[in-house]
Amino acid sequence: MASAKVLEAKKAEVAALSERFQNACAGVLVDYKGINVADDTALRAELRKEGVEYTVTKNTMIELAVKGSELEGLTDCLKGTTAVATSKDDYVAAARILAKFASTHENFNIKSGFLDNEVISLEKIDSLAKLPSREVLLATVCNVFNAPIASFARAVQAIVDKGEAAAE
Repeated sequence: MASAKVLEAKKAEVAALSERFQNACAGVLVDYKGINVADDTALRAELRKEGVEYTVTKNTMIELAVKGSELEGLTDCLKGTTAVATSKDDYVAAARILAKFASTHENFNIKSGFLDNEVISLEKIDSLAKLPSREVLLATVCNVFNAPIASFARAVQAIVDKGEAAAE
């Protein structure tokens, strides 16, 4: 039987994982078997750069962390090796990075995911992965807002240029 100290450590780990799930806007569970240390290190660095927390976690700990919550549906995929990637503020980063990695590594597979405390299908994860990064989306929105102003400025400049040409 496990000692009281070990049980307390495991309870703390489950509580931290449960809080991590509750505070995340999005998360992805993957089967990471078959990747080498160099690839894993590169993947972790890319995820960290985008603000995604990525950890290898025991299936039992995940099961206990989501028990009784909206994310209980994640337990259906808890077989084999599992790593969890969560993000507090970027809805697409984890899905985008992990889907790209999975496409180049045969044994690395996406198992499941969630968005705003709701378990989502693999199709939705794939759709999220295809979205551009937050910065690209913001730049696109800025360009849309800027386009009418720029067109107006060019029209005014054309009128000014036409007026100067007529004066000469």
